[in-house]
Amino acid sequence: MTTTTLAVLVPLLPFLGAAAGLLLGRRVPGLVRPLAVLPTLTALVLAVLVAARQGGGTGGGKAPVDAATELTPTGSVPIELALHIDGFAALVAVLVGVVASCVQIYSTGYLRDDRRYPSYAALVSLFTSAMLLVVYSGDLMVLLVGWEIMGICSYFLVGHYWETPEARAASLKAFLVTKLGDVPFLIGLFALAADTGSFRVTTILATVTDGGLDHPTLIALLLLAGVAGKSAQFPLHTWLPDAMAGPTPVSALIHAATMVAAGVYFVARLLPVFAGSDAALVVLAVMAAVTMAGSALAALAQDDIKRVLAYSTIGQLGYMTGALAVGDRGAAVFHLLSHGAFKALLFLTAGVLIHAAGTNSLAAMSRMKGLRDRVPDAYWTMTVALLALAAIPPFSGFFSKEAVLGAAEHTATGHAATAPTAAGWIVLVAGLLTALLTAAYATRLWLLAFNGRGTEAPRHGRQPVAMTTVLWVLAVPSLVFGLTVGVLPDWFDGHSLAPTLTTSVVGTGLALVGGLVTYGAWRHTTALTARVPMGAVAASPEGDGGLVEAEAIATHAPAYGDVASAPDPADPGRLLLGPLHRHAAAGFHLDAVYTALFVRPVRAAAGLVRFLDREVVETYVRGAGAAPRWLGAAVRRAQTGNVQTYLSALLAGTVVLAVAAVLVATAGA
Repeated sequence: MTTTTLAVLVPLLPFLGAAAGLLLGRRVPGLVRPLAVLPTLTALVLAVLVAARQGGGTGGGKAPVDAATELTPTGSVPIELALHIDGFAALVAVLVGVVASCVQIYSTGYLRDDRRYPSYAALVSLFTSAMLLVVYSGDLMVLLVGWEIMGICSYFLVGHYWETPEARAASLKAFLVTKLGDVPFLIGLFALAADTGSFRVTTILATVTDGGLDHPTLIALLLLAGVAGKSAQFPLHTWLPDAMAGPTPVSALIHAATMVAAGVYFVARLLPVFAGSDAALVVLAVMAAVTMAGSALAALAQDDIKRVLAYSTIGQLGYMTGALAVGDRGAAVFHLLSHGAFKALLFLTAGVLIHAAGTNSLAAMSRMKGLRDRVPDAYWTMTVALLALAAIPPFSGFFSKEAVLGAAEHTATGHAATAPTAAGWIVLVAGLLTALLTAAYATRLWLLAFNGRGTEAPRHGRQPVAMTTVLWVLAVPSLVFGLTVGVLPDWFDGHSLAPTLTTSVVGTGLALVGGLVTYGAWRHTTALTARVPMGAVAASPEGDGGLVEAEAIATHAPAYGDVASAPDPADPGRLLLGPLHRHAAAGFHLDAVYTALFVRPVRAAAGLVRFLDREVVETYVRGAGAAPRWLGAAVRRAQTGNVQTYLSALLAGTVVLAVAAVLVATAGA
């Protein structure tokens, strides 16, 4: 079987599994889990075969896989069903397959009693297929199909617990905010095709290399709007924390390998288009810097364990876009791969913790004794993942994050001419500050979740084997993936990804300082834990993970206050942030700003339109109908059926006409 055939089957198999699951899930329940797991696992195996045959793409001495067929004529700019698979596309497809397979396997235990599991599993498969289509596509219009299908899937999956108002609002918000970015993104795609005469990736890159674009800055900025929405970058990042109202496995899929990774992948794929405009790179660098620092501060103030991880994802995506802003797609994709493993692990362990504790509140977990003993697998694997997130050597996050910081340093000091030095300094300073804050919120999460004091944690028994097995599978790349740093350049552009001495020492030092300061603050505030009780465990310990999580989401606000923050004086984050805590917990009130600037004016305009429609337009419509009706009623009253009345009216009319004729004749004389 040729490499092209294998590549076509990779996104096709999950799509067929999704279609079969939707058609047969209700009728043949026994087929639901095999249809969810087997096609995705098979697609993973085929993606590995494609990567093995590709062997590193151009960096490894092999040309990318290119194949295309034109389905139907579309005018001067053809749209083709095309593949373009180079080294980093092959590796990203493997990441998608690994995470999607782990999510499907994990979900068989986590949602084992969920009556909507068949549709859930089918949508996860469709989500996976759409992302694989984005990764392998060699035509931007075909890529756009996968891009938009992911938006639809996220809407349904985030709203899986539609009984809760949080899930309904979050799904709608995710859809609308990402669509807000997709409108300029689509315009940018058309403008790019107009400048290059093609939607084919290879043709576009060749045109950019040979002669450049006529409108490089405009096109790049339009495309960046879509990337900001899809990859949750400032200022369109506000949908991602709220999307935590969906099931935890969905969060793992969205944050680790699909949806938010699509924007970063798109910029990496078309980096020469963005590199053609220094202004666009500086804008991308500023966007990355604000995203990194702001999200890290917000993560330090969140009470919901999944919202901490959501803001963490936003910040780590900021590292990736920062690497792209300094022109190093190798560092960006390296961090994308590394982050995919440990972030999927963090979310899946968080699901186990929520199930075991009966709550998603860190304030409540900090008042439970022995939680780590209830879930030893989650404890050890989450510890590994948090160390990777904090970029502590030798865990994978250290190598990938240092690759980003090293690229920024080279650009800032003038050793790399791929981007303006200003972009390098912006990314470097923000990246180092974020390294400090990342270690701080990772340490805070670990201390509050696993070192609680108070009543015994509830007993749920052992977690399903499918869930715990997945945790250990993902722990392996979180621990050792960084060791591939010497091999990966052959899969990218050949540039070294090895850590540099300066950024390694400074970055690791700042991470250690952040962790130690947070530990000191926790020791100072931990005495308040026993004296200040926080709410109660409201979720039933008898249900599966999905049921417990749905109840935890629904009862969080009544039990612990606002979803973003519990009023917990024992929280070390509150001590570290001081007066900034209230603002950070609310995401620096960006939602309130959007409400004031956009939501209220739009609602007011809608109210005005409704008033005009009901009171003005409908008045004329009602009048147009009423006038003939009144006229008909008057005429109907005249139809009495009395001949004498008709003759009297005829005579009166004749007299009136005669008098009128005489008057006219007299006036004329």
